[in-house]
Amino acid sequence: MHTLSAHGAGRAECGNKGAMHVVIATHGHCFDGLASAALFTRLFESLNGSGHRLVYRACGYGTGQLRPDAAVLEGEENAILDYRFFASPKLSWYFDHHQTAFGSDEDRQAFEERRPLGRFFFDSSYSSCTKLIRDVAESQFQVDTSKLNELVDWADRIDSARFDSADQAISRTEPMLRLATVIEHFGDDSFLTRMVPELLTKPIMDVASAHEIDEKYRPLGQKHERFVQRVRDKGQRMGRVVFVDLTEGVLESVGKFVTYALYPESTYSVIVGLLKSGAKISVGYNPWCGQPREHDISQICARYGGGGHPVVGGIAFDRREVERAREVARHIAEELA
Repeated sequence: MHTLSAHGAGRAECGNKGAMHVVIATHGHCFDGLASAALFTRLFESLNGSGHRLVYRACGYGTGQLRPDAAVLEGEENAILDYRFFASPKLSWYFDHHQTAFGSDEDRQAFEERRPLGRFFFDSSYSSCTKLIRDVAESQFQVDTSKLNELVDWADRIDSARFDSADQAISRTEPMLRLATVIEHFGDDSFLTRMVPELLTKPIMDVASAHEIDEKYRPLGQKHERFVQRVRDKGQRMGRVVFVDLTEGVLESVGKFVTYALYPESTYSVIVGLLKSGAKISVGYNPWCGQPREHDISQICARYGGGGHPVVGGIAFDRREVERAREVARHIAEELA
């Protein structure tokens, strides 16, 4: 049983009271971020009626990626989902589950001050933001989301890496995992805008098996295989850690669980890679290793401006900071080792 951070939340009066401009800023290029946008849309329209102008904005932490700042939150109603808190007086709704949701004590205080309004929710015990929104919708607002249960289950499974094995996690024979790969590569504003109505009106397996998704995935599958080979070539064992430096060339694709499939006895993984937007460090705990996790990865990443969860986190760097990213990545690997 989760304890939801809400006070005074009640079901709002339904019905369209005039079309509103609504900005939904969610974690972009992320299955949980997209699914969160779909669940929030169901909640919002159940409370306020349909016919509003909903604008979806894909936010990220990398250099040059969109942040939900004052320029983005320009709607009459504004929501931030599955992303770090931004203390704006124009923020109407907030949902997140990351331990690093608050960048400062001031942000946390601003959240606590707004929480009694009944629209600001944070609970780091949740394994996905989608599930948090579903539970809030049903328990606080009595909104029926049962038709989206399969979407919620998949978002929770993917975001928490709840697979039977690392091999299953990197397999792309499952349509839902192909959809997740497509979202990671193409999940920008326009993709979110097209996909949210699809997720709200069609069975999730129909969406995952659609021709558009299949066409987008085909070249990604080949890139995924090349990524696996690069990890195989560059991976280094550092005690219980697998360290992989992939900064010699821009990455076409990134696979979250490849190190665990190739090095099943490893406890932790540290990958530093070069993306088009800049360098990025990905740190993770191998949930299939059979060894206890002794570190909070989100707090380690937060020291360097990143964040995440206790079991997985990331840090983004500018393209001019590749050497710094390498240095930080190796330092983290040594600490975990």
